[in-house]
Amino acid sequence: MPDVLVIVGGGNMGAALLGGLLAAEGADPSHFAVAEALPARRAELAAQFPGVAIADAPPSCDAAVIAVKPGDVVAAVRAAVEAGARRLLSIAAGVSLETLEAAAGRDVAVVRAMPNTPALVRQGVAAIAGGTAAGEADLQWAESILGAVGTVVRVREHDLDAVTGLSGSGPAYVFLLAEALIDAGVAAGLARPVATALTTQLLVGSAALLADRGDPAALRAMVTSPAGTTAAGLQALESRAVRAAVVEAVLAATARSRELGS
Repeated sequence: MPDVLVIVGGGNMGAALLGGLLAAEGADPSHFAVAEALPARRAELAAQFPGVAIADAPPSCDAAVIAVKPGDVVAAVRAAVEAGARRLLSIAAGVSLETLEAAAGRDVAVVRAMPNTPALVRQGVAAIAGGTAAGEADLQWAESILGAVGTVVRVREHDLDAVTGLSGSGPAYVFLLAEALIDAGVAAGLARPVATALTTQLLVGSAALLADRGDPAALRAMVTSPAGTTAAGLQALESRAVRAAVVEAVLAATARSRELGS
């Protein structure tokens, strides 16, 4: 890790990354800083992360994570570079490597990433793509940061829009399914707290099983007995084209990501 890493933007994702990094064995809070424009948020961060420098602008640093809104990225990149950053990791949605590099300058290594909100509980997944000045060491550096809150994959920058449509927007699809399952449980006669508890653990357990065994089609078949209850439920889902709707959702989100990026 660099001597000083500054996170520019102290919102939920920036704070999640900082929390994950500080949780690592031997992490020294004095090696981290946060630049946050809002005074009230700076006070919250100072209370949450004792020993970490919290300021309204990037202090002297070796590297920076850009975790601000897309419209504020160019200014944030320039401020980080002026503070000494020679490596940048941007988690701003829709801001291209070309834009980031134009703001940073030719000699700064830039990595662009698309994380997702489960990073808030250190169960996220992120994809990264390196800029023209980013070498293997820079990509490994970016992986070490994002790996503190989940898993990381490498892709081409062109593929980050598809990553956005799948795993970036994907938590919302899962939460919509969770809402529907809870409502269905209530409609079937369960008390809402019971339906909520059952649905939550259903999703947690199913995700763990998928991570352990792989092959979702085989796992689905394992649960589905001929002419049984699951088969009846799956037939109802297929009759409403749920599979096609999920594909359309990912493709629509991917297309929208491309629109925003252009």
